[in-house]
Amino acid sequence: MYKISILPEEIEKMPLGSFPGKITVIDKNGIDFVRAIAYLGTQKIIGFDTETRPVFSPGQRHNHVALLQLSGAEKAYLFRVGSMGMRKLLCAVLSNPRILKVGAAVHDDVRGLQYYRKFEERGFVDLQKIAYEWGIRDKSVKKLAANILGVRISKSQQLSNWEADELSAAQQMYAATDAWVCREMYLKLLKSEKHPLTPEELNPPQPQPAQAPKEAQQAAPQAEGGEAKPKKRRRRHRRKAKKPAEAVAQQDNG
Repeated sequence: MYKISILPEEIEKMPLGSFPGKITVIDKNGIDFVRAIAYLGTQKIIGFDTETRPVFSPGQRHNHVALLQLSGAEKAYLFRVGSMGMRKLLCAVLSNPRILKVGAAVHDDVRGLQYYRKFEERGFVDLQKIAYEWGIRDKSVKKLAANILGVRISKSQQLSNWEADELSAAQQMYAATDAWVCREMYLKLLKSEKHPLTPEELNPPQPQPAQAPKEAQQAAPQAEGGEAKPKKRRRRHRRKAKKPAEAVAQQDNG
């Protein structure tokens, strides 16, 4: 069984996990692109992820997806869709229901890719939506990888420039690992017995903020401004009804 949620201090003690195979960066149509599509077409399950150049200033325009990562067991391909766009053959892979694409929060990634070319997404598996079936409440890739595979995933390159002229070796390893590890987690889950979370475990009650005792609340005005002054009661003065002139005259003549 897996833990419902894993602690950060537990993750730091785990060995670093990284993609063990060959990484290929593709930024144009050519022989490498054709080979990548041919390889991906033979896979039943591939890891899926995207990267976008981060925005640091409020009000700055939102950047579009810069990189698409698709990984098998021994080969990972990094498509620089920000410069080359989404080719029809690449869209065909993402529309093929016989090729499972496993990622985390895949809906947002797919929507970002559809900015370049519309395609029908089929065969996608979102780990964030199925992890609860194995008793896991964690959502982030880092926590899921630690919980399921027992490895620590580095996030040091997450906020780097994914639109740089050339991707560094560290960026390539980070991008390939994020896609590959999703595939590995899914395969591990398929071999594990399910223990779905109960509704209470899935949505635990949130702790309520502590409230001061009534005695302390009543004493607060005295502590801030000295002795509390008793509230003055307003006296209601009833106006005497004026007597009719005839009645006054009768009294005077009586």
